[in-house]
Amino acid sequence: MSTQIEKPFAITLDRNTSLANHTGSWRSKRPVYVDRLPPCNATCPAGENIQNWLFHAESGNYEAAWRSLTENNPLPAIMGRVCYHPCEGACNRGQLDAAVGINAVERFLGDEALKQGWAFAKPAVESGKRVLVVGSGPAGLSAAYHLRRMGHGVTIVEAETAAGGMMRYGIPRYRLPRQVLDAEVQRIVDMGVELRLDTRVDDVLAMQAAEGFDAVFLGIGAGIAKRAYIPAGDASHITDAVSVLHEVEDSQPLLGRKVVIYGGGNTAIDVARTAKRLGAEESIIVYRRTRDKMPAHDFEVKEALEEGVKLKWLSTITEAGEGNITIEKMALDAKGFPQPTGEFETLPADSVVLALGQNVEQTLLEHIPNLTMKWDSVQTDAVMMTSHDGVFAGGDMVAGSERTVTVAVGHGKKAARAIDAWLRGELYQPAPKHEPATFERLNTWYYADAEKTVRPVLDIIRRQSTFDEVVGGLDESNALFEARRCLSCGNCFECDNCYGVCPDSAVIKLGAGKRFAFNYDYCKGCGLCAEECPCGAIVVELEDK
Repeated sequence: MSTQIEKPFAITLDRNTSLANHTGSWRSKRPVYVDRLPPCNATCPAGENIQNWLFHAESGNYEAAWRSLTENNPLPAIMGRVCYHPCEGACNRGQLDAAVGINAVERFLGDEALKQGWAFAKPAVESGKRVLVVGSGPAGLSAAYHLRRMGHGVTIVEAETAAGGMMRYGIPRYRLPRQVLDAEVQRIVDMGVELRLDTRVDDVLAMQAAEGFDAVFLGIGAGIAKRAYIPAGDASHITDAVSVLHEVEDSQPLLGRKVVIYGGGNTAIDVARTAKRLGAEESIIVYRRTRDKMPAHDFEVKEALEEGVKLKWLSTITEAGEGNITIEKMALDAKGFPQPTGEFETLPADSVVLALGQNVEQTLLEHIPNLTMKWDSVQTDAVMMTSHDGVFAGGDMVAGSERTVTVAVGHGKKAARAIDAWLRGELYQPAPKHEPATFERLNTWYYADAEKTVRPVLDIIRRQSTFDEVVGGLDESNALFEARRCLSCGNCFECDNCYGVCPDSAVIKLGAGKRFAFNYDYCKGCGLCAEECPCGAIVVELEDK
C-alpha cells in the first residue's frame, strides 16, 4: 500500500499568515478610538465624573459608583436632594426622549451609602501641613474633605452651634432632612477632620498665626439678608427670609395667618412654603416682574402652587400698615421692564417677609490686608486664591459665582487642589479637557426607548401640614433602570458594535474593561466602525503617510 504525501496549498487559508492578506496598505484614512467630554460632566459645577459613576451604577456595583462619585463630591445624599442638576439640562438623551435622571440616581447612591455605612478612607500618609477652614457649609466641607484626602491636617471653625452652613439654616427640612445632613458631615469628620462649633472668628490671620496653620480657606455663606426701604406705620411685623429660615431650624416663628413674601427667588419660595407649614392660611408672594423672569426654578414654583401658595405678578410693595400692605401694580414697557401704573391695592398681612437676596458678612474680611473686593464679594484668581497670599476662598462669598450648593462644592474641591499645590511650592494646573460629545456624534438608532423614571412626591395634605420630605427617592430597580438610560456619550462602553461590523476582522478585543484596538495591518479605513459606533467614540482621520 502506497503512502500519499500531502502537498501544500499555494496560498494558505489561515488568517494573518499571508502577506497578501495585509489589506491595510490600501488605506488612505484610518479609524481611531477617542474619549470625548460628555455634556453632563462638562456642566456639573462640582466637576463630577457622572458618566463614570453611572457606568458602575448600571452594572449594579453601587459601592463602586458611590466611590467614583465621591472622588469629586463628598455630599451625594445632600446633592441628590438640593442640586438643581444642570447636568440634566445638558444631557444628550433629552434630545432623544428625556434626560437621564442623574440627580435621582445620585440620591439613591448617597442614601445607599448611609444605609450600608460606607466610609471614607483616612489618608495613608500625613503631609505635616495644617489648613484652617472657616465655615462648615458646602464649600468648607468640600475643601476639608479633599484636603484631608491629600494627607493635610484640617480644622473647620463654625460660628453656629451645628454644621452645614446655609444648607442647615437656608434650606428647609422638607427639602433636606437633617439626619441626612448630619450623617454626611459626620463621615467627613470621621476622616480625622477637626470640627469646632460655636466658634466665631473675627481675625483669621491672628488665628492662623496663633495656631500655626499653613494656609486658610474661607467658605462663608451669604447669610445676611438684603433690606429694602418700605414705609411702615408698624415695622414689627416686617422681617427677612434669612431670619425666618434660621429661626425655624430651632423653633416655630409666629408669622400669623396671612403672610406676604416680597421677592421672586428660590428663597422666597422656601419661605412661602414654610409659612404654610407653620399654619398660615394665606401665603402670598409679591413679585415685581412676570413669571418667566422669576429666578426661582420652575419645579419649585410648581410645588409651591400645589401647596396653596399664591403669587402676585407685576406688583411691588409701597407701604406696610398695621395688619395690611399696599401694593402698586406694574406694567411692562416697550423694553419689557416693569413700570409703576399708579394703581394700588391693599392686602391683609400679619407678617411681611423680605426675600430680596443675601450678602456676605464683612467683619472677618476687614482684618485681611490688601484683600481685593467687588461689592460684597471676594475676588479670587483662577485657582481660588485671594489677593492675600495663602488665603483661598470659595462658595457664596466669591465674586461672580452662582450661589448654589453644587457650585460651592466645586469651589471647595478646586481650592483644595490649589492649596495642596501651593503648600508644595507649585501652581495648580487643571487637566486639559477633551472635546465635547455632542448629540450629532451619536448613533441613536441603537438605543432603546425608555421613559424617564419620576420620583414619588408626598401627598398635598401632609406637605401643607408637616416638614416631612416632599420628594422621595428611587428604589433599587428604578435607580438601576434610570442609570441604564445613560448613552455613554463620547466614550466606549464595549458594546462590541465595532467588533461585529468590521468586514476585515481588524478590531481586537483587549478584555473586559480594556476596550478595543485596531489592527492597522488589515483595516482598509472603510469607516463602518465609526458610522455604527453608538456613542461617537471613533473618528476617522487621514492617514499620516
